[in-house]
Amino acid sequence: MTDLNFCQEHFPDPRALVSKLHQCGFKAIWMLDPGIKEEKGYFVYDSGSENDVWIQKPDGRPFVGEVWPGPCVFPDFTQAKTRTWWANLVKDFISNGVDGIWNDMNEPTVFKVMTKTMPESNIHRGDAILGGCQSHLHYHNVYGMLMARSTYEGMKLANQDKRPFVLTRAGFIGSQRYAATWTGDNLSNWEHLHMSISMVLQLGLSGQPLSGPDIGGFGGNATPRLFGRWMGVGAMLPFCRGHSENDTNDHEPWSFGEECEEVCRLALKRRYHLIPHIYTLFYMAHTTGTPVAVPIFFADPKDPSLRRHENSFLLGPVLVYASSYPDQGSEDMLAVLPSGIWLNFDFDDSHPDLPSLYLKGGSVIPLGPPHQHVGEAKPNDDLTLLVALDENGKAEGLLFEDDGDGYDFTKGGYLLTYYAAECVSSTITVSISKTEGLWQRPKRRLHVLILLGEGATLDAWGTDGEVLQVIMPSEKEVSGLVSASKEHYKARIEINLAEKLFSSLSLGTEISKSPNELKRGAWILKVVPWVGGRIIAMMLVSSGAQWLHSGIEINGYEEYSGTEYRSAGCTEEYSVIK
Repeated sequence: MTDLNFCQEHFPDPRALVSKLHQCGFKAIWMLDPGIKEEKGYFVYDSGSENDVWIQKPDGRPFVGEVWPGPCVFPDFTQAKTRTWWANLVKDFISNGVDGIWNDMNEPTVFKVMTKTMPESNIHRGDAILGGCQSHLHYHNVYGMLMARSTYEGMKLANQDKRPFVLTRAGFIGSQRYAATWTGDNLSNWEHLHMSISMVLQLGLSGQPLSGPDIGGFGGNATPRLFGRWMGVGAMLPFCRGHSENDTNDHEPWSFGEECEEVCRLALKRRYHLIPHIYTLFYMAHTTGTPVAVPIFFADPKDPSLRRHENSFLLGPVLVYASSYPDQGSEDMLAVLPSGIWLNFDFDDSHPDLPSLYLKGGSVIPLGPPHQHVGEAKPNDDLTLLVALDENGKAEGLLFEDDGDGYDFTKGGYLLTYYAAECVSSTITVSISKTEGLWQRPKRRLHVLILLGEGATLDAWGTDGEVLQVIMPSEKEVSGLVSASKEHYKARIEINLAEKLFSSLSLGTEISKSPNELKRGAWILKVVPWVGGRIIAMMLVSSGAQWLHSGIEINGYEEYSGTEYRSAGCTEEYSVIK
């Protein structure tokens, strides 16, 4: 395992592999770690030694620490010459068809030491502008960002007309200029699903708009319900990907059964419907610094109670209300909404494991078709505007469009459209109030959906760029539409709940809502009989310490895998003897 190199046995022709992936709509993102194998004859090590780029010990010799390849040395990214050296290596690496680069282990991580990183006494010969020659204690927090910066600059050297995609595990203030971030090695449990929402929101408030967790958890084995619920949340976050470590069960959606696969399919289709809106939010983040996902108190900063809610967030005027609790689906939760008008909507896909969606009154958001990948999108695809009127019968919103890559948008190569809706004398008029950019408007159909409440809508079709008018029905007709939509939603939820119950019944001969509690000496075991006597919890009475602390899977309990994940990469196995 070495950086900037392909294993000939597994990847004999990386360019051909990437070409095939591109034909299927996939991008190839390859991982680069800072730990460079200490091995003469390995071109990266030889080149780095020649250029004297390694972090040093206090005695002036290169520091050697254990990482994936074994003994490794580490580039000193605090030096301009090291960043230039690395960038040129990345430039050559890109020629293999690399679409993006994932910088991992760049805190930097070092194995077989208590601190999991290099000694604070190591020496960086940093540039004067960064602080000059200092210890690792001084530079530790910026190391990951400087590596991401070097990687970004290398990708720019390879292709000036392509926006680099870099993903980094470690960062610092300003790293959003170079890389996206994920929340690190999480665990497959309900607590980490819950925590992932607030972590992404706090990263956004810290200036990093493009972030997300490892969906389903990195360490440990997710259950079908946990994975499906996590996908429902993760598909609504700015950065969306699944990732799990070696020696865990398969974590692809289809690995968890048909129901979980369907939940994941619905969640990802939602994301693709919302891509035009999410892309517009990224334009706003780029131009104004507004995070893509923000806490719900942004909708009403004067309401202190909103600051305590960790299960919901805003994507612009869209409120995403999720459940991260194993014993509650979205149908069990009474959404806490900021003041004002909030109208719920879906894509005829409501499910207990998917978040509830609300649009703030006074808003217009753009929606697109649920493509298999963004490469399928065409400028003349149908555009949908979802409209929620405020108390004055008005709404507004915007759509940003460009090539999706490159830098033509900096020269006016884009189209920014401001849409407005207004209801006057029972007629809703939807029009364009303002535009920016040099792009011509594509010739496409426009589908307008006016939210009425309880998911009910009025819909009308027209041509984008032309004024569209929708006649409001009578109050009685509106009431009928709202009632019908409410019943339709209830029926969908009940069908999904019935399917869950049926799948639960197939797992055991007898369903028990309460586990058996067995006491023996200083230990208390909780056992679920209907899954073969699985232990779901074990507690030492004298100290209250718990082992096998488990999540929830079916009717309140999940089958336990037999391994305790205390932290990523740290496991403790156990056995129970009668």
